[in-house]
Order: sequence, then C-alpha cells, then structure tokens
Amino acid sequence: MRRGVAIAVFAAAVVGGLTLAWDTVRRDREFRRLIAAGDLALSRGETSAAIEAFSGAVALRPTSMVGHLKRGDTYRRRGQMNDALRDLQDAAALDPSATRPLELLGDVNLALEDYERALTHYQAYLGIDERAPRVLYKMALAHFRLNNIAGAVDRARDALALDAAMPEAHFLLGLSLKPSAPEDAMKALARAVELDPALRPAREELSALLQRAGRFREAQRQLDALADLEPDRPARLVDTAVRYSRAGRTDAALQVLTAATGAFPDDPVIHTALGGLWLELAETRHDPSLIPRATALLQTAAAGSRADGLALYGRALLRSGDAPGALRVLRQATGRLPVEPSAFLDLAEAADRLERPGEARDALASYVALAGDTTAWPGHALRIAELSLAINDAPTAAVWARRASATAPQGGRADAVLGEALIRLGRREDARQVIAEGLERDPQNQTLRRLRRQVNDE
Repeated sequence: MRRGVAIAVFAAAVVGGLTLAWDTVRRDREFRRLIAAGDLALSRGETSAAIEAFSGAVALRPTSMVGHLKRGDTYRRRGQMNDALRDLQDAAALDPSATRPLELLGDVNLALEDYERALTHYQAYLGIDERAPRVLYKMALAHFRLNNIAGAVDRARDALALDAAMPEAHFLLGLSLKPSAPEDAMKALARAVELDPALRPAREELSALLQRAGRFREAQRQLDALADLEPDRPARLVDTAVRYSRAGRTDAALQVLTAATGAFPDDPVIHTALGGLWLELAETRHDPSLIPRATALLQTAAAGSRADGLALYGRALLRSGDAPGALRVLRQATGRLPVEPSAFLDLAEAADRLERPGEARDALASYVALAGDTTAWPGHALRIAELSLAINDAPTAAVWARRASATAPQGGRADAVLGEALIRLGRREDARQVIAEGLERDPQNQTLRRLRRQVNDE
C-alpha cells in the first residue's frame, strides 16, 4: 500500500515536472517567436505591429531585458519618447552590464534636448566599453548643443582617434573649430566631404569658409558639387544660383536658373528667383532695359500667389513706371504671409506716386515696424510725419517729427514739420520755440521762415 502511494506521488511529481518543463519550453518558444515577429515587422516599417509583438514578449517574460529594449527602441523610432524612456530604463535596470540600453537612453534624451542627461548615459556606456567611437561622437554632439565647444572638440577628436573614417565626426569637429580655428575647421570639413561626398551641410559650411578666406575657386568647386548632388530639385537649383550670385558669379547664377526654367516651366520658386535676379541687375546696373525681362518672369511667378513673388512683381511694375499696377499687386503681397518688409516700402512709394498719402503713410509705418532698418529710420520717420500732415493728422505728425529729429539731425526739415504740426494743434508757444531752434540750426530754411511769420502774425 505504502509502496503504491509512493509510486503515485513519484509519478505525479514526474508528470508535474514534465508539465512545468514543457510550459517553460512553450513560453520560451513563444517569446522567441514574438521577438522575431517584432523584428520582421520593424524591418518592414510596421512599427505598430512591432510594438504589439514586443509587448506580447514583455508580458510573457517581464524580467527579460531584450523585450523592453526592443519595444523601447521602437517607441523611440515612432517619436514616443516618454514611452521609450520607460522601457529603456527598465532594460538598463534589468541588465546593468548591457551597453545598448544606455546608448539608446542617451539618444532619447538627446532628441528631447536634455543634453546633460544624455551625457550621463553616454558616460555610463563608456564606463563599460570605453572604445566606442559612435558614442564618443554623440557625446561631442551633446557638448556642441550645450555650447561647450571645448568638450565637443575633445570628444570628436577622441572618436576620430578610434575611427578616423567617420565623416559626421569630422563635420562636427569642423563646426566646433570654425569660430576659433577656421583653417583647422576647413581641413576637418574637407575630410568630411572626402569621406562622404553627399554630405551637403559639410560642403555648404566648407564653401562659406573658403569664400570668407578669399579662396573663391575652391569655394566655387564646392558649389558646383552641391549643384551636382541634386540636379532635379528646384530648391537646390535656386540655392545654388543664390550662392553663385553671392560669390559674384552672376552669369553662372543666370545660367543655372535659366536652365531650371526649362526643366521646371511651372515652378514659381524658380521664376521668382530668376526674375528677382534680373530685377536686381537692372537696379544695380541702372539698366532699365532689363526690367521687362524681370517683369515677365515675375508675372508668371505671381500667378502662384506666393508672397515673395508678388512682392518682386510689384516692385518690377513700380520700376517700369506702372504705379497703379504696382499698387494693386503690392496690396496683395502685403496681405499674405510671410510678409516681405520691403513690399511695404514699395507699396508706400507706389501710393505716394499716386497721391494717396494716407496709404503711403500707413505702409511706411508698417515697414519701419517690421524691418528694423536703423540706418534709414530717421528719414522714414520724417516722411511719415510729412505724410501725416498731408492728411491733416497733426498729432501723429508731431510724434514722428520728434522721433526723426531726436534720432538723427534732419536739418531744418524736421523742425519745420514739427513746427507746423504744433501750430495746427494750437500750441503756438511750443511752435515758436521749435521754429526758433530750427532757424538757429538752419537760418536759410524758407519753410521755417514762413512758419515764423505765420505764428507771429497770429
């Protein structure tokens, strides 16, 4: 009897053990299947399916670092940074010797612009594996974003000491050295584009530095290479033409944009750029024969109702003598965003030519408010005062005339405008004082003399 009981207990234990073992094997197999399914979904870009599979794996084995790591990385790729942080922190806690969770935690904090915390995680990674050029580069980037240029230079050089073929590290080193050591910066940037000819930002920075150093031919070679990188992209062609123009190669800029209009006949950006360039040449060379060409191109660009195209088209009409047409187009340009401040200046000129002082005054005031043009500000302020007088707005005229006079000497002109505004406001004593001071500065000013007679006769 006892022997039978013992056999039964032993058999139950064996069966229980086999069941537990089989359940463990089954759960392990299912865990591996879910991880593989998540990896496959991720390779196809199906991040929702990947998260669902990795979540199943985490539910089966909540103490497995791998499930949390993979789900956290997937959240990171989807931009769900808070969810990514939660899983990656769990992964790092489950396996403190694993470097990958630490690197990804650094990456997430870098994306969240928490650069100090990112550095903490990258440093923890290096405490486990100090020979990691990729992580050293990311540390350099975090230092650069913190404006710790010395730290960025040191970490970038550490990364390159381990892997000299990292174009991004050379690029970052060049950016960091640019303010203090432009020659060294150029060498680093040149090495970056040598390693990765398609690294456009490095070429752009290198071209700008070369041009600043007076090495125009070398700078031009970088511009040519940039144009070759994206020959079928309108914005790139326009950008290349702008760089040609800034480098003094107007003919090359015209050639690029003219060819671009053939390739992209309906693109308003290209028509705007080419028309704007012809208009600029007409103004700088004082050659009105170029204006019809600019006007025709800008009329095509304006059909797309872009604010910049409308502004340039209005300016071209103004330069061609069509003030009514310019006024109509410039009203449209200043009513669209983003507003180009110079459109208000041209609108003021068009309204002034058509003897619309109120509209001219308001447009010029808008220009002053938007442009921050301090060199021309006193002249604009005085013109606003004069236009205010023209519409009998004496209070506004007095305010702007005082501003013009206080900002920069305007001869007797500002005093004359202010004196007349004060007379209209009935402030005769203030007017007499302003007129007297003005005549001391400009005794021959006929307007001030007339105002003195007027105020004394009253």
